[in-house]
Amino acid sequence: MLYLVATPIGNLSDITFRAIETLSNSDYILCEDTRYSQRLLQHYKIHRPCRSFHKFNESKKEDQLIDDLKSGKKIALISDAGSPGISDPGEQLVKRCVDEKIQVISIPGPCAAIAALSCSGFSTQKFQFCGFLPRTDQALKDALLDILDYSGTTICYESPKRLKDTLKAVIALAPNRRLTVARELTKIHEENIQGTAEELLQRYDSEVKGEIVLLIEGNPHNAETTWQKLTPEEHVKEVEETYNLSRRDAIKMVATLRGESKRNIYNKMVLQN
Repeated sequence: MLYLVATPIGNLSDITFRAIETLSNSDYILCEDTRYSQRLLQHYKIHRPCRSFHKFNESKKEDQLIDDLKSGKKIALISDAGSPGISDPGEQLVKRCVDEKIQVISIPGPCAAIAALSCSGFSTQKFQFCGFLPRTDQALKDALLDILDYSGTTICYESPKRLKDTLKAVIALAPNRRLTVARELTKIHEENIQGTAEELLQRYDSEVKGEIVLLIEGNPHNAETTWQKLTPEEHVKEVEETYNLSRRDAIKMVATLRGESKRNIYNKMVLQN
């Protein structure tokens, strides 16, 4: 049986009795970083064998883990912090277990994404989780265009080193959209700062440290409910003006929203003229 055990995202007290019990009774524990996990395990006097399991070796270890699980071993999987498998190693192993009819049990607990959402003041009725944002400029821009058009709240993880680049990209596309930077959740220097991308950039102009969850408020006038009333040319023009895009990028975005090819959108625009 595979147990997915949520662990604290900062404060070591944020762990359930069930998580401690499960870890203590496992045959061994899979850890994203065994050295980091020892701090938690030693704190709660959990003396079980630990094995390294991270994105660079998970595929190599998968077959042996499946064999151990099929033989009846109880294996616990933890990440460095939070719920395993959420932007952390474990997703493929869980899929393999499901395919192999091996029982997977979640031991719920802390999750940075949900913790940040709950105290953001943004809508919790509809939200999406996008994990870590892309690194390259164009991929980041494409991802943000999809996010900014979403009517619900978007939750992302971001590196402290890349936060300023992401905020600058949002300024270029949607300068009036409100965001929240949730930093160092459950730790001594925890903060939840809300504002436009430009306001946040001014605050975080110097070096930023710590774990960051970035939340982006939804678009109340999202195109899903309005584009049907627009011609392709009107739709492209609206997207150009809303997100300060080139004609080429606007056509690309409109094509995605309408579920058509870029060529079809372009041809329709030519026919209208």
